[in-house]
Formats: sequence, C-alpha cells, structure tokens
Amino acid sequence: MALIVNGERIEDSVIEQEAERLRPDYERAFADQSAEEREAQLLDWSKENVLERVLINQEARQSDAEIPKEDIESALANLKEQYADEERLYKDFGIEDDEKIKKDIELQLRIQRTIEDACKDLPEPSKEAVKEYYDRNQERFTYGEQARVAHIVKYVNWQTDEEAAHKAISEAYAELKGGVSFEVVVDKHTDCADSGGDLGNVAKGQMVEEFEDVVFNLGAGEVSDIFRTRFGFHIAKVYDKKPA
Repeated sequence: MALIVNGERIEDSVIEQEAERLRPDYERAFADQSAEEREAQLLDWSKENVLERVLINQEARQSDAEIPKEDIESALANLKEQYADEERLYKDFGIEDDEKIKKDIELQLRIQRTIEDACKDLPEPSKEAVKEYYDRNQERFTYGEQARVAHIVKYVNWQTDEEAAHKAISEAYAELKGGVSFEVVVDKHTDCADSGGDLGNVAKGQMVEEFEDVVFNLGAGEVSDIFRTRFGFHIAKVYDKKPA
C-alpha cells in the first residue's frame, strides 16, 4: 500500500528498492535471525529510511537558503571528470542538458545543508564514551580469517520464488562457463547490482554458515558453483584472502 507523506505519494516499489539496497549488509549483520523476523525488520527499516529521505528532501526543497552558483558549477565540473563523455553522463541521469543536472545538484546541496543544520548542535562523544563503547564491544573489532568477496545472488523472497531464482542464476552460471567475465555477469544478473555484488572483506563469523563454507574453501581468484543459503542462490568469487 502506497504511503502519503505531506501530500507526496510514495509507491511500494520505492520501499522494495530500498530493501534490496540494504539487503547485502543486512544479511551479514542479522544472519542469526529467523527468515520471518529478518524480512519483517528489513522492510520496517527500509520504510523508515525512505520516509526519512522524503522528509529531508521536502525540507530541502522548501528551504530558502541560497546555494552559491560557484558551488553548483564546481560540483558539475567534478561530476563531468568522472565520465569519458557527456552523453553517458546525461544517460545515467536520465536528462538532456547541464541545466537539469544543475537543478539536481542544487537539491543535493540543499539536502546536505539541511542535514548539517540538523546535526550541528549534536554533542561529539567524549573519548571516555568511545573507549567504553569499544571495551563493551571488542568482539565487533576482532576479525579472523578474511576474504574479499563478490557474489551474484538471486534472492528467494516475496518477489521471486525458488524455481524462478534458480533458473535466473543458472543463466548467469552458463555465461560464466561460456567465458564471460564475472564482473560483466554480476552487473547483468545479480539482485544487488548497486554494489556490483561486492561484499568487501568478509571475516569468518560475519556471514551465514552456508556462505562461509563455500567462500573460505575457495582460493584467491576462484569462482564457486551455484550454492544455496537461506537467502537464495549465489555464485561467489574470492579476490583475495587474509589469514587471521
């Protein structure tokens, strides 16, 4: 059911997209929860994130604070440096000219200022508070064997059943076997394409057992077969490994 926030309609698809964006990190952090608890909490958090973002955007759009033109021009110049040609830039932003990009940049700068204004009076934690937190949570800062991992994943959830997910990842696996690079296949097929499937450095104990059993038995540069976890179907690639 769509949400209405100060007259602005937020479709379910926006919350679902946020859930898929959060899912990779969420899997690692809450692997010990039941599937039902995990899915319900993920959707709640996704909804809260979307609502917060919408409210901040609304506040930023209503702000009468002046954004210096030179800041907008500088941000546009930095953005163009990241692209080989302007056509690709326009395509990625779904626009046709610089003026529309500038409007988007101005909004982003307004959002940044809105957040800064909201946070400027928050007190910084003392060194004692930081040390106390570290002392109480040392296990979070201690890592065993690590692997830098990326994966292609097809989730089994409210959107995709097991048969459809397995068929989709089998197509990805066939492309890998046909000689297509992992990096190309992951961008085309994975359900967490925003991160390119990259999970970063994963330490033992962070992921679910089914995932770790595969990943930590691969060598650097190796790609796994298809395997199943409670989240769905995966193909993993290990780029590097570090001992404990």
